[in-house]
Amino acid sequence: MRGSIDPPTNGLLACDHRTTFAEEPGLQTLDHQVLPAFLLTLGAGLSTGIGSWLGVLSRRFSPGLLTTALSFSAGVMIFVSFVEIFPKARQSLTPALGSSTAYLVTVLAFFAGMLALALIDRLLPSHELAILPLREGSDASALMRTGLFSALAIAIHNFPEGLATFVAALSEPRLGIGIAIAIAIHNIPEGLAVSAPVYYATGSRSKAFWISCASGLAEPLGALIGYVFLRSFLNDVVLGLVFASVGGIMIYICFDELLPAAQRTGAKHHLMMAGVTAGMLVMSISLVLLS
Repeated sequence: MRGSIDPPTNGLLACDHRTTFAEEPGLQTLDHQVLPAFLLTLGAGLSTGIGSWLGVLSRRFSPGLLTTALSFSAGVMIFVSFVEIFPKARQSLTPALGSSTAYLVTVLAFFAGMLALALIDRLLPSHELAILPLREGSDASALMRTGLFSALAIAIHNFPEGLATFVAALSEPRLGIGIAIAIAIHNIPEGLAVSAPVYYATGSRSKAFWISCASGLAEPLGALIGYVFLRSFLNDVVLGLVFASVGGIMIYICFDELLPAAQRTGAKHHLMMAGVTAGMLVMSISLVLLS
């Protein structure tokens, strides 16, 4: 009788062994994936440098181009959050909590992520992504404060984004690449928001560039710190909670920062819709190809 029961039992244990990160072999597997996941996170963070160069090399900004870029970034992040991250979070929680409870916990963690970023925004100085009103000759000290406060606020925002990219790349490289692309595109206008006021305040392209890049380095820093603290108890439940909360954070960024900034540029409304749609389309095609 035992001989007829043992095979399916062993198969079940093998399945659990693959999906539970807290077991020692799982941790060894994660350790082998740390470097690729970290490099992916570092690349997403340093994309602020692209935006910084746009800020210091361009003397005029096209409202249409900036609107399209901001809304494209929002479309990418909205698509990834709802189509990839939210289902992945629910899937990770289901084996331990059951389908109904996992759905409820995913929803709660999603809105907890939005609430956490809203509280952070309330405590931080405001920063604007739309930089069209900036002009050379404006008050230098005010512009410098704008750039530094923007860098601080963006760095704090980038911290959980880096953790999400890193953890996702550890657990499922395809999802990690999707999140990294979304965050990298999102970081370009953020780099622009930091570098432009610093450049106009100081006249130094190098200073504007490095301050902007420093704000992006919060992402790999968040990845390392998060991994140190989460490594010993990283399992499917923790993974699901991280994914769901980061999905909420990304949605909050889209509707609180990116889309309002796109609207403030003064470009036509249909460009925003075109940008959002293009962002969703490009990300969907990229994820299909990666699959």
